[in-house]
Amino acid sequence: MDILLLLIGLACMLVGILGSFLPVLPGPPISWLGLLFLFLTRGVPNDWWLLGITAVVAVVVVALDYWIPALGTRKFGGSRAGMLGTIIGLLVAIVFPVLGLVGVIIWPFIGALAGEIINKSDRKTALKAAFGSFLGFLTGTFLKFMVSIVYFGIFILKVWDHKATLFPYFE
Repeated sequence: MDILLLLIGLACMLVGILGSFLPVLPGPPISWLGLLFLFLTRGVPNDWWLLGITAVVAVVVVALDYWIPALGTRKFGGSRAGMLGTIIGLLVAIVFPVLGLVGVIIWPFIGALAGEIINKSDRKTALKAAFGSFLGFLTGTFLKFMVSIVYFGIFILKVWDHKATLFPYFE
């Protein structure tokens, strides 16, 4: 049973890291579930303080992920169309990974610019707003990614520290 919980936890960690880039999946909360599954094993002692603090961080990061792009868009004079364009651009980058990692950066900007151009007639204002929307998106994505990576690091360290009790047959 411990191995199953460990594998589910590892899968949650990997999906959580992927969810940092996909707007459909909440990356840090899924990564936190991976930590929870790890602590549900008999091989790792419960650390409710660590689980509580990491849960609060995951909730705060999800809230900031909605607030930061809106703040960036507003600060640079953007609109909902720019934010929607950013999300559509990201989905294009994921569905058509022609440019690889560079595409994940370029397509959201192009989407934000297209959304702002459709919404506004002034191209200079649209470019500035698209930059704000894109900057907010990048900031939120980076924050989610870093938290998910830290959670993955905690997961790996806990597994390593308790490998003898998690994998008694391999000792």
